[in-house]
Amino acid sequence: MTTRKNILKAVTLGASMLTLAACSLNQASNPIADASFREARFEEMQKLQSFRACRDQALDMDAQARARGSSAAFLTSANVLQKCNADLGTAAKSVPENERMRLHALSVINYFKGGDVEMARRRFDGFKAAWPDHDLYFSGGTSFVATAEALLGRTEPQTFGQFLALNVTDEMKSEMRRINHWKNK
Repeated sequence: MTTRKNILKAVTLGASMLTLAACSLNQASNPIADASFREARFEEMQKLQSFRACRDQALDMDAQARARGSSAAFLTSANVLQKCNADLGTAAKSVPENERMRLHALSVINYFKGGDVEMARRRFDGFKAAWPDHDLYFSGGTSFVATAEALLGRTEPQTFGQFLALNVTDEMKSEMRRINHWKNK
């Protein structure tokens, strides 16, 4: 009986060792794949760090441009904002979409404020292509897309009643009515 117990223990021990050996064989990692993953992750983290530094610099430049009311400062800020988003590359998926949208929209606004209307139009078209059916809203609840379309001439000529339907500020509606009035004289 003890021999039978010893044989049973030996068989159980052998089966356990085979199971453990099989498990450790399946868990072997590829050091080259691990290294390339770590390298790619490191590069992505560097791009994110560069993006954040670029974003902070561009937002500071935007605040300075608003304080000074300088067209050149708005253009510089817009160029830096555009560069920040462009330099992200494949790391863009790591930055929240709404943050990238806000920076893109701010570059459109700053190009417009800086007087480069054509670049503002191109950046706005890029915004619409990158985020179709998305919009941002200013603090007063007005639509970025509707405002940009009106400012950049992307809407059809408006009649008095149609201005009411636009989600833009009252000042913008008033200015559009004034421009429309003098165009028709």
